[in-house]
Amino acid sequence: MSTLDQDTLERHLWGAADLLRGSIDSGDFKHYIFGLLFYKRLCDVWQEEYEQALATYADDALARHPDEHRIHIPAGHFWADIRQQSKNIGEALNAAFRAIEDHNLSLQKVMADVDFNHKDRFPDALLERLLDHFEKHRLRRSDVSPQMLGDAYEYLIAKFADDAGKKGGEFYTPKAVVRLMVALLDPQEGDTVYDPTCGSGGMLVEAVHHLERQQKNPKALVVFGQEKNLNTWAICKMSLFLHDIDDAHIERGDTLRDPKHLATDKTLKRFKCVIANPPFSLKAWGHELWSEGDPFGRAVYGCPPQSYGDLAFVQHMLASLQADGRLAVVVPHGVLFRGGAEGKIRQGLLADDLLEAVVGLGPNLFYGTGIPAAVLFVNKAKPAARKGHVLIVNGEKQFEPGKNQNTLSDAHEAKLAGAVQAWADEDLFCRVVPLSEIAQNDHNLNLTRYVQTDPPPPPIDVKAEVATLKALQAQRDAAEQALWGHLRELGYGD
Repeated sequence: MSTLDQDTLERHLWGAADLLRGSIDSGDFKHYIFGLLFYKRLCDVWQEEYEQALATYADDALARHPDEHRIHIPAGHFWADIRQQSKNIGEALNAAFRAIEDHNLSLQKVMADVDFNHKDRFPDALLERLLDHFEKHRLRRSDVSPQMLGDAYEYLIAKFADDAGKKGGEFYTPKAVVRLMVALLDPQEGDTVYDPTCGSGGMLVEAVHHLERQQKNPKALVVFGQEKNLNTWAICKMSLFLHDIDDAHIERGDTLRDPKHLATDKTLKRFKCVIANPPFSLKAWGHELWSEGDPFGRAVYGCPPQSYGDLAFVQHMLASLQADGRLAVVVPHGVLFRGGAEGKIRQGLLADDLLEAVVGLGPNLFYGTGIPAAVLFVNKAKPAARKGHVLIVNGEKQFEPGKNQNTLSDAHEAKLAGAVQAWADEDLFCRVVPLSEIAQNDHNLNLTRYVQTDPPPPPIDVKAEVATLKALQAQRDAAEQALWGHLRELGYGD
């Protein structure tokens, strides 16, 4: 089999979704397609490792030994074994998935919610077509590198998000927005990166890519995440595995009610870089717990209102930062100006001089919402030259308009990130604002208070305008006199 190119691989994988249309809801495609892709990759790589070990040791038993393989696949549960089945294929697939989970601690529950043993959804004939489709291309490492497969996986996630429409925002953040946020954080070798609402893992993967682009060692980065939704958590685990990111710690659970990444003394674990796109204005976020006193001490600046959980996520992220840590978080614009409890939290954040930049984004960039959003960039080790100030970047015009959704181009991303790096005023785009001015505005961070993106109208020359008005009035009077003169000639006047 020939080595695949990226476009062919992506078309091949998306073609599997087309086989499912009409059989199951499009919103569920991703669970089954990712499950089969993951299983096929595991089996193909196992076979590749087996052949290499057999060539080295000339010993079949040794070549099959679990120590010779990244993932152990129990006998009878290989892809080739499933292909021997003509009936009850779904049952055989489920059994293979469970067996692989049982024999590999790192994969436990990753495929638990992928159920092919439902004859109405997955008759044997449909599963035969699916397996035939996946068998067209071999997915060994020698055929498809982890980078290529990982990129194809991200492509699928984006396609599934687009297919899911509004619900796509629950597990996917547009890649250009993620690149912008990672550029602001600039993670380096030896850093830890944490996403408390990691979705399908795109931000953690991009942090690894960031080091790769700088020709640094991505293996020196340790990533952590937590995700509430079981299916999305599983997709994240698979994505990191297929990207060959082994040093990843992804937990399941509600971050605000039950954070999983804890230190040995049961306090929150702290990280060098924290990044997230939490759900906007979440209602059922855990107010009943925090209002009684958050057991992890995260409500440093106050308890957010019951109807808006945005600043609960921000305060969780702040509490998860090391003393010299940095964070980037997407928030809706309401976080910048709403009063009440949120105003007090914003005031505390500004008073402690933690906020380094607010980067406003263009409209309709995210799945599921057309409201504008912004990125808050916090730096606990804020440079001395930047203390006492916040950079306000109004990027409301930095987008490519689309039919259903706008996009952030590479040029837009570079311009927004470059503004934070340059830390200088630019007319109609960004401005370094003193904290004293923000305090005078009642700690309101509404972007347009500080940066307008349209040039001001030219100054009015009142004297010239009065002269113009008088001239127009004279023209009107002359025209009126001429009109009456014509009417009199026709016998209609006095």
